[in-house]
Amino acid sequence: MSTGVVLILGAANLVADGFSMAAANFSGTRAEREQFLHLKAIEEQQVDEEPEGEREELRQIFHRKGFRGDDLERMVTVISSDRDQWVRTMLTEEYGLPLEVRSPLQAALSTMVSFVLAGAVPLVPFVMGVERAFLVSCVLVGLVFFAIGSARQRWSLRAWWLLGAETLAIGGAAAGLAYGAGALLRNWVAV
Repeated sequence: MSTGVVLILGAANLVADGFSMAAANFSGTRAEREQFLHLKAIEEQQVDEEPEGEREELRQIFHRKGFRGDDLERMVTVISSDRDQWVRTMLTEEYGLPLEVRSPLQAALSTMVSFVLAGAVPLVPFVMGVERAFLVSCVLVGLVFFAIGSARQRWSLRAWWLLGAETLAIGGAAAGLAYGAGALLRNWVAV
């Protein structure tokens, strides 16, 4: 394909896929937020209408964590003396929810920006008119996959290079499938 076609298809893909991923992240994060608010309303109602039952739930939660006797009772008293803290404790301990839920808009924007930045990398050699742009593009994409995977080490106990290799393998497989599908379809469709 000509450089112009590559750039047009690449830009269209960036916008469409970036928006699609951002929209999915927005919807998923909004659903998390709605679930959080729904469960919070339930816990607030239970704290208001059945405080002794909720105190007993606190007792059981902290008993499982190893608190006993006076320490357990102090823990229950301290937490149940502050309604907001009590509700937050029930949400995190009973439902496993985080203390705060991400903003759907912020999640969507960060997804879109990240996708566009990383997704623009393979187009750079074509924009710059580099000789053998396809090969340079493949190498750059591989480096980006490896770098993104390696950055995951911040949240993992596995070695950075192993995480980088894993992401490179997954991304490489996806790129290979896309390339293979395009090559196969090119034989059936006149371009």
